[in-house]
Amino acid sequence: MLPRYENKLNEIREMISTLLHHIILASEDTLNAFEKSQDSLYESARNHLKTLQTDANKIDNEIIKTFALFGPEADELRLLVSYLKMTNELDQIGNGMRKYAKRLEEHCNGDCDLSVLTNVIIQLHKTTLHALQYIHECLDAKEMCDAEELYRKVMVEESKNDDLFSIMEKELLTLIITSGELSVEYVKVLGTLRKLERTGDRSVNIAALILYAQKGGELKIYN
Repeated sequence: MLPRYENKLNEIREMISTLLHHIILASEDTLNAFEKSQDSLYESARNHLKTLQTDANKIDNEIIKTFALFGPEADELRLLVSYLKMTNELDQIGNGMRKYAKRLEEHCNGDCDLSVLTNVIIQLHKTTLHALQYIHECLDAKEMCDAEELYRKVMVEESKNDDLFSIMEKELLTLIITSGELSVEYVKVLGTLRKLERTGDRSVNIAALILYAQKGGELKIYN
């Protein structure tokens, strides 16, 4: 691989890692805001994602320029395709986290009693955060990352995520049925927390893309 080309691939990977880092910071601030009832952290979380769309577009443009300038061969082409799809997944995760932070703050300051759900929400949030942290560590590790191990670890967190969401969904459905005028608000809470479930799914997609880039085979994305 030409040194200039290798440098460009490293630059793109670092840009993706930085984008993910901002998403992780937003996720951490949102979790801390909920756990510690510190409303200022919700705004801090959203601030981490202010340039999300611009940053994602900048990465995509760099990938497209690399396609055009270097005419990548099979291995490099696989990596660039993975990066391009990965940026889209991160953009969706970041948008979901921004909306989640805004809506969770509204729910906490509204009339809904979330105390019965607090522990499950925290654990649900932590599964998505752990999955994103594993991916970030892998991106920073460069060639040292074991993509198969990463995929297994992210799948474990996604499995926990599914189980916790199922528990929480049952609790919320009970609240929706029994809460009279507040039922609509609890429906909105369910919609908000579903964004954490989707983050779990998209984290699996990113891990699958890293596995595809490293090992080849068939590209699979799970919607």
